[in-house]
Amino acid sequence: MSTSKPRETDLYPPVKALLESQGYTVKGEIGPADIMAVRDGEDPVVVELKTGFSLSLFHQGIERQAITDAVYIAVPRGTGRMFQRAIAANTSLCRRLGLGLMTVRLKDGLVEVHADPAPYKPRKSAIKKSRLLREFAKRTGDPNAGGATRQGLMTAYRQDALRCARVLSQLGPTKAAHVAKASGVEKARALMAVNHYGWFERVETGIYGLCAKGAEALALLGDPDGGDQPSGSTDIG
Repeated sequence: MSTSKPRETDLYPPVKALLESQGYTVKGEIGPADIMAVRDGEDPVVVELKTGFSLSLFHQGIERQAITDAVYIAVPRGTGRMFQRAIAANTSLCRRLGLGLMTVRLKDGLVEVHADPAPYKPRKSAIKKSRLLREFAKRTGDPNAGGATRQGLMTAYRQDALRCARVLSQLGPTKAAHVAKASGVEKARALMAVNHYGWFERVETGIYGLCAKGAEALALLGDPDGGDQPSGSTDIG
């Protein structure tokens, strides 16, 4: 096998041999199809060949679904972790699009089928759905512009931390139970103890104060309950 860049025609003999071993009659370049295979009056199988994954390859595969549901895309098999990640991601994409996926190892003609064409049935995650609905319900107002960077977003957890910080800013070092009552944050003690943002300090057992970093965050991020809030998504901590 030549070490030059592979061509689409290099993929044809191995894919044709695989399909013929399964009882198909196979011909190349039938109309818009790179490969068409027919067996015993069944719907034809169409395979689109490319030397690598590309958006145009998936577009071609989708277009061929106007001919038959049995559409595969085929690319040369590569090596290394990057190719393995590409295979995993594109196998998932093919399943979502109802396409099959083949790779061809050009050094010996081995064809591997990673996915067969089938209707896509997405698996719903009740846990993820519940988590999102819980965050939606707990978050006060709508402090983030859709599409903003994930860094520094105002989450319900950050809003609770700001409520605790506001109480400590007003009262100074305070018992956690009183912070919870004054802020309305039921789990104020655990939140301040974990100190995810580095805003709090434990002054004594059960008593917490506000660090300089917490005071800065309160000044920058504003009132989580609808007071003045700066625009943008400045990240603190």
